[in-house]
Amino acid sequence: MSELSLERHLRAVERARVQRPVGTVTEVVGLVAEVGGVRAAVGDILRLVGGTTHGAALDLEVIGFRSGRLLATPLGPVAGVRPGARVTRSDRGPKVPVGMGLLGRIVDAFGGALDGRGAPDAPTTVEVRAAPPPAVSRRPIERPFATGVRALDAMLTLGCGQRMGIFAGAGVGKSTLLGMICRSSQADVNVIALVGERGREVNDFVRHALGAEGLERSVVVAATSDQPPLVRARAAETATAVAEYFRDQGLSVLLVMDSVTRYAMSLRETALASGEPPATKGYPPSVFAALPRLLERAGTGSGRGVITALYTVLVEGDDLSDPIADAVRSILDGHVVLSRSLAERGHFPAIDVLQSISRLAPMLCAEPQMRSASAVRSLLASHREALDLIQVGAYAAGSDPRVDAAVRALPDIEAFLRQDMNEIAPWPETLGRLAGLGRLGGAP
Repeated sequence: MSELSLERHLRAVERARVQRPVGTVTEVVGLVAEVGGVRAAVGDILRLVGGTTHGAALDLEVIGFRSGRLLATPLGPVAGVRPGARVTRSDRGPKVPVGMGLLGRIVDAFGGALDGRGAPDAPTTVEVRAAPPPAVSRRPIERPFATGVRALDAMLTLGCGQRMGIFAGAGVGKSTLLGMICRSSQADVNVIALVGERGREVNDFVRHALGAEGLERSVVVAATSDQPPLVRARAAETATAVAEYFRDQGLSVLLVMDSVTRYAMSLRETALASGEPPATKGYPPSVFAALPRLLERAGTGSGRGVITALYTVLVEGDDLSDPIADAVRSILDGHVVLSRSLAERGHFPAIDVLQSISRLAPMLCAEPQMRSASAVRSLLASHREALDLIQVGAYAAGSDPRVDAAVRALPDIEAFLRQDMNEIAPWPETLGRLAGLGRLGGAP
């Protein structure tokens, strides 16, 4: 073969290599588009070029296939998509750019900048939907995680690598509590996922709850409520992938997700649109299969790095028996319940100690702390049992020594559990005050 023929042959091979099969949009119904004439796997990204009335490109993610056609959900507005629009496979796969340059940045579900400061310095890419670490390779959780919040550190002690749920209805102060923890925690890096939030809430959380000081060592991944459901769901997965990257660098990471309920709702919208039948309260089975795959990725791994995770769960009408709340509670290592009645009394943080539990606290706390915390819980429980009688004036002092002790100790206990959002409670001071309260309840 002559040199010229060889050159032509190589150019033809190269053209064949880069040429992509082209498919067409055959149908769009609601959140799902049917695409024919192109092959792709579930999770691949397709690009629709020039098929809208305004000529803008649109990405779609493959979520399934049926009768030889791909089912894909758009990652942007579908207005203007026309029948027969051309579709090709995109190089933009289920990966996200990561790097130390993400610190102090606000990014979208695909790692793009939302803060107007240009593309982040993120030279590496990682899988968005990585598998959780093998169970047998995880290091045990042995060190307490100081949050700077007295009610948590004293009564519901967390461990480095623990996964905790914060269960609350709307308007009881969960975002303020999360910002407080992010500012004062001992973690090296905060990764914050704001999933399905209103645009105003994203701004408020970054500017007020988190603040400039907290943002410096944080990465905020945001997908607002107006974005397509798979984009909202991907924000949760992207934030988890970013947290895994920092964990693999040997850092202590605090992953905060607000909220896992909206992640589940986004998956529900997509699954129902693709034809999956609903099961429990309208949630298809695939949603309950996806939750453990996401939540199990946090925690310890085989190296020095660790992800301590806080997931907020919205409970409709303050009903803790919601199916998503039940499923999340069964996966996590404890739960914190925020009480509306406490919030209405101006009690911040509105943590209901008696309804909350940290499953790892007995293994992380010294015996004196556990005795003191148990004594304080006993006082709170005795007061709650007699609360109706106390409020109507039917309780007579001296009727029950336990209730008498609880009534006397309640002002001190409430003063201990209350905390200003700008106050950071040092660990030694918290344990010292807890010991004093424990003695009121009879702890040695």
